Amino acid sequence: MDQQTEMAPEEIEELLGRHETAVLSLANADEPYAIPISYGYDADSNRFYFRLVSTPESEKRAFLTSSPRARIVIYEEVDPIYRSVVAKGTLERIDPDEMSVEHVVQYGDTKKPLFEIWGESKRDLDIQLYQLDVESVGGRRIDLEEHGDDSVEE
Repeated sequence: MDQQTEMAPEEIEELLGRHETAVLSLANADEPYAIPISYGYDADSNRFYFRLVSTPESEKRAFLTSSPRARIVIYEEVDPIYRSVVAKGTLERIDPDEMSVEHVVQYGDTKKPLFEIWGESKRDLDIQLYQLDVESVGGRRIDLEEHGDDSVEE
């Protein structure tokens, strides 16, 4: 059986800074919603930054109408190690009129959405800026080579 190990804060921060894609999960009452996204991460403020694109009738827009509770999941498998980080917080839309110099720098460093391919014309797309202030974060690491053989033999 695989044995999970908690990741140290420095290892979590390094993983978050190294990656630029994740899965963002939201919920509305008992309805879940999860999407692959691109993100930027600022370790000093412990904050994620997103450019989220939607259309007027999109399911995504319906989930983003308020400041929803959210989770972001970042993971990787680099043989023989598997790592994952889950961060929780409240997703907040940043009004362009209230953007600070810090916001401009962070969104400038954030990759454009890698997963967004749209058939609609650009004028029908709504691009909004969001941030997620991390309230809690945890990471796990599994050495598949060290522990993977145990589950196969029995």
